[in-house]
Amino acid sequence: MEIRILKNEAEIGAAAGKLYVDYINANPDCVLGFATGATPVPTYNFLVDEYNKGNVSFKGVKTFNLDEYCDLPKNHKNSYFTFMQENLFSRVDLNQNNVDFLDGNADPETESKRYAEAIKAKGGIDIQLLGIGRNGHIAFNEPSDKFTDEAWKVTLTQSTIDANSIYFDDIPMPHYAMTMGIGSIMRSKKIILIATGSSKAEAVKNMIKGEVTPQCPASVLQQHDDVVVFLDEAAAALL
Repeated sequence: MEIRILKNEAEIGAAAGKLYVDYINANPDCVLGFATGATPVPTYNFLVDEYNKGNVSFKGVKTFNLDEYCDLPKNHKNSYFTFMQENLFSRVDLNQNNVDFLDGNADPETESKRYAEAIKAKGGIDIQLLGIGRNGHIAFNEPSDKFTDEAWKVTLTQSTIDANSIYFDDIPMPHYAMTMGIGSIMRSKKIILIATGSSKAEAVKNMIKGEVTPQCPASVLQQHDDVVVFLDEAAAALL
């Protein structure tokens, strides 16, 4: 696990984004795994800037995402599909036919199998981007008694619902989501994890220095061969 500590979100976004740009330019038809939320936005902004400068093209890139809400229309303003369209996909020359997303409105078992087979058919995910929750969760894999494998339907915790409900002013906040499982994440060839802010410091410490346990899902990354962790000084304070 490679740890890089930088000053702020902008520096992290540029550093993480450069890894993507260099990889895409060397492998134009690569398969990339993306994440949603505030954490990856500076990275996405860097990628858009590099595209606008003519330094990278996404024409051959294939994409998968970590998760999606259940019981929410795909094009709802708060769906993760919409988030990715607004923050990256529609802002570069990505072929929309190369975008694969978990369907939160499909039968969970059928969708899990479909997603796993789709990833396998593309040769696996080359780089998977992650954030980390305050309790050490990655994607929607919360602390539990065992590590998950393929995509599955998760009941959102009350803390997640409380945190995200403010964005749902027209319909109730969904209580379920489909998420990529820990096994799927770990099968990615390379993983980039970004954490910023003092609220993530305890989780970062447990991820890097704690025991490998499903009670801190991110700790499993200790067992991956190629992980780069980008931190600001606040998130790295307990290391």
